[in-house]
Amino acid sequence: MPSYPLRVLVLKTTKLGETDIIVTLLAVDGRQVRAVAKGMRKPTSRFASRLQPFSVVDLLLHTGRNLEIVSEAECVSTHSRLREDFDRSAAASVVANVLDKISLEGQVEERLFALADATLDSMETAPIDALPLLVVAFLVKAMAMHGYRPRLDTCVSCTCVVTDARTFSLDAGGVLCPDCDRAQPGALRMGPGTRDLLATLMMSTMADAAALDVPPDARIAAFSLMQAFVTYHLPTKLKALDFYSREICR
Repeated sequence: MPSYPLRVLVLKTTKLGETDIIVTLLAVDGRQVRAVAKGMRKPTSRFASRLQPFSVVDLLLHTGRNLEIVSEAECVSTHSRLREDFDRSAAASVVANVLDKISLEGQVEERLFALADATLDSMETAPIDALPLLVVAFLVKAMAMHGYRPRLDTCVSCTCVVTDARTFSLDAGGVLCPDCDRAQPGALRMGPGTRDLLATLMMSTMADAAALDVPPDARIAAFSLMQAFVTYHLPTKLKALDFYSREICR
């Protein structure tokens, strides 16, 4: 069987048979890869500690009939704190859940892996109260890479410049000016400064986003808007995002 090396981020693991595991991976070029780690559930498995969710790993893969087969694995970044702390694990799970849904086999998006790695690095070291803002920053950047970049500077209906947007159209994917707002009664209300915060996060590195001094109410307002935006445009249930909304961003 042909074999090849690949750096990946482990998104999730699924039981297969008595002792095997299917690992869902984000490759360094942004493709999704699914592979079998044979015997991973055995106590003596050399893969068990290396193929944990949120870990960045260098693999040697063999091409199988339906799924790739892991033959070697070496950890690059374990991101172990993300599995040991409840708040960090909940935030990182949103990242992995969204990546699992937007990454596709055979579809390259090279920026996606770098975004994921930088986000998890920041989540591992950021103060706990900065985690919701990192989740928002990840969501707005990931959606933009997926083709759903929210328009934040001009009205999505009439294209006029908007300086103080208070409403957001999920369907059109951006802010509305006061005149167009009246014609779309279903638009979401935005709190003061939400648009400016999202625009700042879009342009910030993850490390800079973690260092922003943002009041809790503003963080929650931005999170609520992005949760609605992601849920509207991704036709799938995001359990980790729903859990984060209920348990963390209350």
